[in-house]
Amino acid sequence: MKRYICSIIIGMVVILSIGTYYVKVASSASGLPKYNFKTLEGSDKELDPVIIHGSLEVDPIYEPLTIESNQSIYASERSYFENLSGIRDFQIERLIKEHRSFMRGRDSINSLYEDDDFLAYASVNEDFTKNGKMEAEFDIGLLEKKGEDETSFKIELPDQERIMNVVVRDVQLVHSKLQVLTMNDVNSNDEKQTIEVHLYTIDLANKKVLSDKTLLSETFTDPNQVDLEMPTDIAPSQPNNMVLISLIKGVNHEDGFKEKLKESKLLSYNYDTEKLETVKLPKKESLSPDMARGGYADGKKLYIVDTKSDKYHIKTFDLSSQKITNDMELDLTVNKKEQDFAAFKNGRVYFLLGSGRDQEGVLTSKPAQLLITDYKTGKTLYKGETVTNKKNGKNYGFNIESLEVK
Repeated sequence: MKRYICSIIIGMVVILSIGTYYVKVASSASGLPKYNFKTLEGSDKELDPVIIHGSLEVDPIYEPLTIESNQSIYASERSYFENLSGIRDFQIERLIKEHRSFMRGRDSINSLYEDDDFLAYASVNEDFTKNGKMEAEFDIGLLEKKGEDETSFKIELPDQERIMNVVVRDVQLVHSKLQVLTMNDVNSNDEKQTIEVHLYTIDLANKKVLSDKTLLSETFTDPNQVDLEMPTDIAPSQPNNMVLISLIKGVNHEDGFKEKLKESKLLSYNYDTEKLETVKLPKKESLSPDMARGGYADGKKLYIVDTKSDKYHIKTFDLSSQKITNDMELDLTVNKKEQDFAAFKNGRVYFLLGSGRDQEGVLTSKPAQLLITDYKTGKTLYKGETVTNKKNGKNYGFNIESLEVK
């Protein structure tokens, strides 16, 4: 009898907790401004696949906000269980719906690979023992879509005693072997710091690491600094035979990181040829590795946002010929105080401008601007800016964090 009474009490507590949650949702969300895009040019149907993640920031309020299909929703308006899982990448949401069992607990887009036949996953689980020793292992999964045959296993990461941190940046399936590209912080046992780019080849059939290849290794001491970055992958889970890595060396000063452009370069690694090469950016276009690392890549082309003129330009750099093949001028005036975001999908360029801050770092209430352009013709298909239903003049700060397109 006591057991049943305890179960009833626990159930009542859960119900009351969820009920309290929804009461708080109703009271908190009702006073927050709603955002959507006001159409200035083109058709608002172009907004249907657009997803913008951000947050409302005005002291003391911080509230995650998503604008999807031109409708805004706050985290406090989502269900209790939706907030437990957090806001996911749209592609992750799709894969969870299609392959729920395989995707359970797997939510990093950079750790996924997908083609018509297979879905693969590779991440690194890290832990430190009481004596500070690193213990790390690969979490590997492979799903054969046709028969829904699933293989999952864990395997120790090679050379663990040297490693302080591992971040998976790309996963590819090449000749039935899983290729896992990582950026590793390495323990140098002195004042020196070392960062490395590793490529692990994993034999899926025999569940073992075949090779651990160091593609790049840089050691430095403070105030010197080495920055390794990769351009944003347009389709991070899709097959690519090439990845780009931007290497920039500099010195830390009181006023920030100073780059030495003569020590900067853009590197490419080809999974098929297994070659790491320096990309020759055209000097006449004044393209730098710094601009490249802020660009967008798909394994064949690199799309670079150029702000040197009064209008934004999207320059397409072909990686095989190493030449600029397209230079598209966008119908937006350059504002270097505003952060820009881009997406390339459905034959369109989606370009979002916003998240401006004043000299004190406070978000401004200036509207965000969205431009959608046909990639082939350069024609503007949509142009709009954010508006809010709040008319009381309060300076709400809408901070944009990412742009997605379904």
